[in-house]
Amino acid sequence: MHHRATTSRRTLLTVGAAAVAAATTRVTPARAHSGGDPQLARVLARMSLEEKVGQLFVMRVYGHSATDPDQADIDANLREIGVRTAAELVATYHVGGIIYFSWAHNTRDPHQIADLSNGIQRAGLAQATPVPLLISTDQEHGIVARVGEPATLVPGAMALGAAGSRGLARHAAHIAGTELAALGIRQNYAPVADVNVNPANPVIGVRSFGADPRAVARLVAAQVKGYQGAGVAATAKHFPGHGDTTADSHTNLPYIHHTREQWRTLDAPPFRAAVAAGIDSIMTAHIVVPSLDPAEDPATLSRPILTGILREQLGYDGVVVTDSLDMQGVRTKYGDDRVPVLALKAGCDQLLNPPDLDLAWHAVLKAVRDGEISEARLDASVLRILRLKAKLGLFRRPYVTHTGVDRVVGKRAHLDAADRIADETTTLLRNTGGLLPLDPRTHGDLLVVGADPASPSGTTGPPTATLAAAFRELGFTATALSTGLSPTAARIEEAVAAADGKDVVVVATYNVSPTSTQRTLVLRLASRGVPVVAVAIRNPYDIARLSGVRAALATYSWTDVELRAAARVVAGRARPHGRLPVPVPAADPAHVLYPIGYGLSY
Repeated sequence: MHHRATTSRRTLLTVGAAAVAAATTRVTPARAHSGGDPQLARVLARMSLEEKVGQLFVMRVYGHSATDPDQADIDANLREIGVRTAAELVATYHVGGIIYFSWAHNTRDPHQIADLSNGIQRAGLAQATPVPLLISTDQEHGIVARVGEPATLVPGAMALGAAGSRGLARHAAHIAGTELAALGIRQNYAPVADVNVNPANPVIGVRSFGADPRAVARLVAAQVKGYQGAGVAATAKHFPGHGDTTADSHTNLPYIHHTREQWRTLDAPPFRAAVAAGIDSIMTAHIVVPSLDPAEDPATLSRPILTGILREQLGYDGVVVTDSLDMQGVRTKYGDDRVPVLALKAGCDQLLNPPDLDLAWHAVLKAVRDGEISEARLDASVLRILRLKAKLGLFRRPYVTHTGVDRVVGKRAHLDAADRIADETTTLLRNTGGLLPLDPRTHGDLLVVGADPASPSGTTGPPTATLAAAFRELGFTATALSTGLSPTAARIEEAVAAADGKDVVVVATYNVSPTSTQRTLVLRLASRGVPVVAVAIRNPYDIARLSGVRAALATYSWTDVELRAAARVVAGRARPHGRLPVPVPAADPAHVLYPIGYGLSY
């Protein structure tokens, strides 16, 4: 076992602070590991083997407080992790990071998040070898966001793809990163670098910037600059590319059958662009790509993919973080005790959210003690993690303040910018007879019906209610009637009856399938002679399955910022500048209804 030399906490913090200047310089493969960071190497030398192993793990934990969570969260922590609190988690396993989730009650409000972050940092600095933690979350925006209002919610990736502007993408990321940093969240698992070339993709979809690799690459690089310019480590995901699959790696092990040349031209460009932009971390995918690894291991566990391609071919020497290790895609082939060990051997540094932390932590510890993983290999990963923490200034200033939160989180300038960005994203796909824009003097009485998917952060209620409220603010009379994702015959007839006498019906649609009763709803409404405006609130493909609609728009998410922008476009208060970042296939998928770049205006 490695013996820890005695030293004071003050000395270690001083050493860490002295390393910041060196750590903020981009490290190239030629300066890999401790050779370029002697101060951090000295911090590493003070760490026990157990502390080093702990640095690799990024773990979930329940509770709004690091030391005093609610009893239900204590019970959940004891059941799933074997500790009571975040502070106990840090003290017991020396974890290098913690990931925030809204469902784990980590993100109730800005001051609470800041206090939780500070409590976690105090726990990290109270260890025998004091090291700050890297707190992370999935704040992609759009349909995936863990921090909600009053924080600023900006348009998500595919909406930004529709805008097509690197400047807007960078600005959106800078706003988001500035607010995350104020909350103590210094690693964001965004942007998504997957190229969504498969309309049937169940897990990526609008989380991607689009289907054009070059356009995606430009926007990924822009968001890397935006996040990291705000002091937050960006994370390009999911390497080597999760865009062409019909399976969800949360529940299955997807196979992607791109040839190596197809991978180079379709999947690789955004990751190459991220590396060139100085990306701080890259997340792996739990997918199998046989052309890249004939052994058909998930990419997270594949040395040919992570070391051979990412490290050696792409020249990346930053932090590699696994996707969540509790996902079925990485657990299909190997047991939970082998997965973290194989991920390290493949080339990963951070091990995210294992289902059984105690099992995973001890498995890695045993692998090092038994010589399966050398201590030099362990040190290489720990140094990458320490280097990133130093670059982010966590050794110097690990804490945040309420004053800092109040100064930037949800400030008016950010909210106004989010609205302006959203105005550039809404895409108009059909406008028969020039129905739009609507004039409240001639088409002022609206019925808003449609889908009501589960609300992500950034929504204040069902999409129908949000749209109706937005129209009312613009001078319309608008009534909302939520008909659901699968409207029943009775609900459809209720909507048809409510449409009588209305000037226009606005229908929010959500991933309309060939057999969806959302189609029936639209057909029945259109048959009454009332003009129907369809607003696709997730994937933009719905229009291919809807007949009889006079106008159709795509918003790419159902967050308030996007729905308000759609209402402004319908009312003519904003022009529809968005252009499709993905092709919309016809009902016969062999044909394209609307190509990439299509979009109407007025």
